[in-house]
Amino acid sequence: MAQGRVLATNRKARYDYHIEEVFEAGIALTGSEVKSLREGRANLKDSYAALERDGVYLLNCHVSPYAPANRLNHDPLRPRKLLLHRHEIRGLIGKVQEKGLTLVPLSLYLKNGRVKVELALARGKKQYDRREDLKRRVQEREVADALKKVQRS
Repeated sequence: MAQGRVLATNRKARYDYHIEEVFEAGIALTGSEVKSLREGRANLKDSYAALERDGVYLLNCHVSPYAPANRLNHDPLRPRKLLLHRHEIRGLIGKVQEKGLTLVPLSLYLKNGRVKVELALARGKKQYDRREDLKRRVQEREVADALKKVQRS
């Protein structure tokens, strides 16, 4: 879904969660945050989105301060409002409250000059699910290596 230049990714999200549905959301930022993001200075590692009465907010997303902005800089961990349509927010509220799902950001990217967030509706994985995923990846890698050896000879 991410079109344009990817600014930051949450690499552990697909490891820690089963992704059920993916959304694209805009994000309300200050000028210094946009400039810092364009330099690739963001971290989505432990970030998540929370539903509040006046909208959806991205929490724990670290956007480093932009050095030339000095005293007009932003707080690196401030909550940032996600821009979604009202009907999308209503649908998310129902799914998060009823099914016990979490909103996890997968990536930040530029699309037509605007910063967008790829947001996933996700269910947490258990430890055994993670082990199964690792085993499956190792098996796929071994099969691919075996096919390469056969093709070479």
